[in-house]
Amino acid sequence: MLALGIAAGVVLSGRLSTSTPTSAAALEPAVQAPVAFPRSPDGALPVLSDIAERAIRASVNISSTRYVRIDPFFQLFYGADAVQPQTSLGSGVIVSADGYVLTNSHVIGNAADEIRVTLADNRELTAQVVGVDELTDLAVVKVDANGLEPLPWGDSSRLRVAEWVLAVGNPFAFSQTVTLGIVSTVSRIDPQLMTYSDFIQTDAAINPGNSGGALVNDRGELVGINTMIFSQTGGYQGIGFAIPANVARRIMDALITDGEILRGSIGNVTYRPVDSETARRLGLPQARGARIHQMYRNDPAFAAGLLPDDVILRVNDNDIAEPGQLMRLVADAPVGATLTVAAVRLTRSGPREFSVSVPVVQMRPPRRRY
Repeated sequence: MLALGIAAGVVLSGRLSTSTPTSAAALEPAVQAPVAFPRSPDGALPVLSDIAERAIRASVNISSTRYVRIDPFFQLFYGADAVQPQTSLGSGVIVSADGYVLTNSHVIGNAADEIRVTLADNRELTAQVVGVDELTDLAVVKVDANGLEPLPWGDSSRLRVAEWVLAVGNPFAFSQTVTLGIVSTVSRIDPQLMTYSDFIQTDAAINPGNSGGALVNDRGELVGINTMIFSQTGGYQGIGFAIPANVARRIMDALITDGEILRGSIGNVTYRPVDSETARRLGLPQARGARIHQMYRNDPAFAAGLLPDDVILRVNDNDIAEPGQLMRLVADAPVGATLTVAAVRLTRSGPREFSVSVPVVQMRPPRRRY
C-alpha cells in the first residue's frame, strides 16, 4: 500500500470491498502476437471491437473472502466463535491456456482468504496462490482449467505517448468493463508514488475493482497490469497507472518457477523526497536524493553509520534522484553484496558528505503461507 497524506491520494484500484453497500517454470507465449487490427475508413481510429472481445475472454473477476470474528459486543448475542465474511473484488488476466492468472497482490489479500475466479463465460473456480511479490504488487494464482484464451504479450518498452489503449476489468463490481484512453506517459517515476516500479500512465478510466486487469494496445497485446489511480475523490480523474508488461512478465515467470522473488534490503528503512528547503540547508544544487525518514537500530544501514535525516546522494556509481530509484537499486542488488552509499548530513558545523559500505541482506518476505 502507498502512503497516505499527499495532496491528492493514490488509490489502489482493486480490492473493492463488498462487505457493506457503501464501500466502494517460465511460460512460453500461448499465442502469436496478432497483426494490427483494421482502422476506420478515415484511418483516424482503430476498430476496437475485435480487440475488446478478445480481451474480455482473457479477463477474470477475482474475489477473496476472509472470515473474521465479529465485534466483541455482538459476540455476547451470537457466541464467542461467531464470524462474518468480508469479501473484496478485483480483476485478473489469463496468461496461459492451462489456468495461470496474473493479478495484483492487493487483490488477493491474505493467503488465508478464500479466492475464487469467475471467467468470462461465468464459470466460477477456486484458485490457489502460486506466488506473491508485494514490492511490485503482483501475484499469480492458478485455476483448474484448460483451453483458456490468454492474451499475447506486448513489448511495453515500445509504447509511445498518445498510443491507444484499452483498460479491461471489473470496476465497482461491473464485470467485463472496457474503457478507452491513451498512454499519457510511458515511464512515470515520481516521488509522490515512491514505489519499486515505474508505471505506464493512462487516461483510460480505471476505478476501484479494476486492479489486476489488462491494459491492452490497439494490436490486442497485453502491455500492462492496471494497479492504481491518483485521485482526490477515490474515483476516476484521468490519471491511472499500470505495471509495464515487461516487468509483470519477468516477475510472473519467477513466481511460477520459484514461488517467490528474492529481494535485497539494507533494513526496514523508509525514505522521503528531498524538498527545496532541505536541499538549501544541505548546500545541494538541486532537490535530489532520498532522505532517510525512519530506521531501526538492528538495520544494516544503521550499523554502517547512516542515520535518520541523512540524504542519500549516490549508491555505487548511480546518482539518486528520488526515493523510488533508491528502493529499486537496493531491491535488485544481490543478497550478500556490499553497496557503497554516499550521503550528506547536517551537523553543527554545517553539511558533511561521507561514504559508508552497507551489506545487502535478504528482504524479509511477507508473512504469508500458501
